[in-house]
Amino acid sequence: MSDLEFDVLDELYFVQSYNGLGEATGFEDDLLKKVLKKLLSKKWIKGLSSMTEDIPYEELDFDKDFRSIYYLATKSGLLAHNNQ
Repeated sequence: MSDLEFDVLDELYFVQSYNGLGEATGFEDDLLKKVLKKLLSKKWIKGLSSMTEDIPYEELDFDKDFRSIYYLATKSGLLAHNNQ
């Protein structure tokens, strides 16, 4: 796990919006998008359409909707984060 991935996962113990993550991490837009895409590919985070409704991975259109998606660490993401 990279330091950047660790920092993003650190913010995703609770549901966060894209803008909230940007503010919390201080990452520029391109960097945050890249890290989120990597974490999604590892299934360490999941996307939500609202604070409570998951978006199935196969239905997630990250490149189109990444700014409007909410994010949350998955169980495997939390385990990876805690083992660092």
